[in-house]
Amino acid sequence: MYASVTNGRSDRTVLLLHGGGVGGWMWRPAIAELRSEPTLIVPDLPGHDRSSATPYVSHAQTVRELAELIERHADGPVAVVGFSLGAQLAALLAAERPELVDRVAVVSAQAEPTPAPGFILGLLGVTAPLARRRWFATLQARELFVPASLLDDYLRTSAGVSRATLLAAVGENLRFTVPPGWAAFPGRALILAGAKERAVMRRSARRLAEALPGSELEIVESCGHGIPLQRPDWFARRLERWLAEG
Repeated sequence: MYASVTNGRSDRTVLLLHGGGVGGWMWRPAIAELRSEPTLIVPDLPGHDRSSATPYVSHAQTVRELAELIERHADGPVAVVGFSLGAQLAALLAAERPELVDRVAVVSAQAEPTPAPGFILGLLGVTAPLARRRWFATLQARELFVPASLLDDYLRTSAGVSRATLLAAVGENLRFTVPPGWAAFPGRALILAGAKERAVMRRSARRLAEALPGSELEIVESCGHGIPLQRPDWFARRLERWLAEG
């Protein structure tokens, strides 16, 4: 798994996990707004962008790789911030490897299984080639609030996602539920969802918060599915407050 590591001036290390169909580049607008300069570990998840040569297999396999990444690049537990697909991985990593995670921010994670995933995956398999069409990818980019400055990155990443990766990652996403070890996570947890997201996303955020006593839930006004890209300045300030707590 490819990952960029930027050494910061503070003693905080943050692992940033992107969503499905994008890459580590999605964090650039928020990173540009950060003032505290933590050390940043920003991977491209399997099957995505610079890791596209290795297909996405499963959440379990990816979490094992992320744990190895932390052990390789950090001297101790890190803060993990994940969006969408990456948010599911962040919650799973915190639940299964709490010794590596001192706090976790879960942004727009679906944690309620989708009915009839087989039908959705079948339809996705048929329409997968559209992701390589510029007009279709551009429409998808708008849904995620990808700014014009990152559109080429999105188009490149979208075109490089294989059918195998798409079906595996989306299948895991659709079936995801609150991890068994989540309720016992001992660190701080921040759970965010956009007020304008689908109802299942808001329900999922509440489900995750209710399952972990002491976690912090915030429904972000005026935001859809894409908070870090839609409001990167707000998101950076919120992260910095959260990182400074405790």
